[in-house]
Amino acid sequence: MPVKTSRRALVTGAAATALALTAGVGIGLGADGGSAGSAARAAPLAVPAHTTGADGTVVTYGRASAPVTVSVYEDMRCPYCASFERDLGPALTSLADSGRVKIEFHMATFLDERLDGKGSRTALGALGAALNESPALFKQFHTALYAAQPREETTDTFGSSAELLKIAGKVPGLRTHAFNKAVKEGTYLAWAGKVGEAFYDSDVTGTPAVKADGRDITVLDGDGRPVDARKFTGEIEAAAARR
Repeated sequence: MPVKTSRRALVTGAAATALALTAGVGIGLGADGGSAGSAARAAPLAVPAHTTGADGTVVTYGRASAPVTVSVYEDMRCPYCASFERDLGPALTSLADSGRVKIEFHMATFLDERLDGKGSRTALGALGAALNESPALFKQFHTALYAAQPREETTDTFGSSAELLKIAGKVPGLRTHAFNKAVKEGTYLAWAGKVGEAFYDSDVTGTPAVKADGRDITVLDGDGRPVDARKFTGEIEAAAARR
C-alpha cells in the first residue's frame, strides 16, 4: 500500500537527520532491516507467552482490566528511551502496578537499520525470552537493559548474547535453563523481527513516544530531556479523565 511504502522510506537529508537527533527521537528507516531483517524472517516464528495483537507483537504489562491503556514506543538502542525509562519509567510502572493503567509496549528496531547493527533486535529477542517466563521478569529485564545501555548508540553491545545473559543475571530468577537456551539459540529473533515491522503500522515516527488511550503524552522537553514526572503522570491522568 502507498501509505506503508512512505512510512518505511529512508529519511534523507543531513538537516532532517540533525533535527531529529537534536529533538531526541530516532528516525524511522526502511523496515526491511537488511541481512538482519532477512534472517529474522527466515527463522521459524516462535511467539512468547503473554503477548497480544497480530503475531503477538504487543507486550502488555499490568492488569487487563485497567481503565486506561498507555502505549509506549521504544527502541532498545535509543539513548533517549533509556533516559525516559530512567526518569519516568518508575512512575509509569507504579501506575500499572496500582491497576490504574496497563502498558502496551510497541518496540522498534530501526536503529539497527540506521546504524548497521543488530542489538535492537537481539535485545528484543532476549526480552521475548524473559516475557515467556513472566511479564514481571520482562519488565525487570527491560529496566536492567536500559540501565546497562552503552553510552553511544553506535556501540552495538546488545548484539552479543553473552552480554545480554550477563545483564539478565542482575534480575533475580530470570536465568532459568529455558531463558538461557532461548537467548543463546535466538528462539525469539523472528518474533522480534515481526515486532519491529509492526512499529511501522503506527503513526509514530520516532522513539520514545507515549500515548494514553490514543492521546499523545509529552515525554521529552525541547532539549531532549525527560519532562518532570508530575507533568508526565498528570497528562496521563488528564487523558483518562477525558475518556
